[in-house]
Amino acid sequence: MNIQPITLEGRIVRLEPLALHHAEALAQVAAPEIFTAYTYAPEYTPDGLRKLIEFHLNSDRIAFAKILRETNQAVGVTTYLEINPQFRHLEIGHTWIGKAYQGTQVNPESKYLLLRHAFEFLGTIRVQFKTAGTNFRSQRAIEKLGAKKEGVLRKHRILYTGEIDDSILYSILDDEWPAVKAGLETRLGYRP
Repeated sequence: MNIQPITLEGRIVRLEPLALHHAEALAQVAAPEIFTAYTYAPEYTPDGLRKLIEFHLNSDRIAFAKILRETNQAVGVTTYLEINPQFRHLEIGHTWIGKAYQGTQVNPESKYLLLRHAFEFLGTIRVQFKTAGTNFRSQRAIEKLGAKKEGVLRKHRILYTGEIDDSILYSILDDEWPAVKAGLETRLGYRP
């Protein structure tokens, strides 16, 4: 499993390696209410978003900017993290998207592109997702992808507000991917 930064193209969104030049556009869509269930809260300015981008760039994660193909505007971020080549698994997380784009096909297509790349090109056998116990919107979105809920990690995170919260753990396995893929392609209106 050799994972490198890559650009992934969909019909609606392009995932490209997150870079400092995305900070301006991301600052335009970042808002406090997006991050209420997060362990960090960036400053919602270009400089604040540059710091967040630098954090991702200086880690072992592979972070992507979500770019709307129609406008070429960055509208969110998503990340491969907890990458384990030995056991061929990874996590998709640290995902956020501008409020105006929540509930659209931007996030499901982004996840479709990441999952397809992980299972079909990287040879991953397990992809996991973790979200805050209080982030019900994220839990519903992960469940709509077709991920299976594995359990609750109690008192697993401290939110940036100081509140202690659980983490909810989900996964998709390689042998589940064909059915998950078919469901996502139907949801996204892709033709087989």
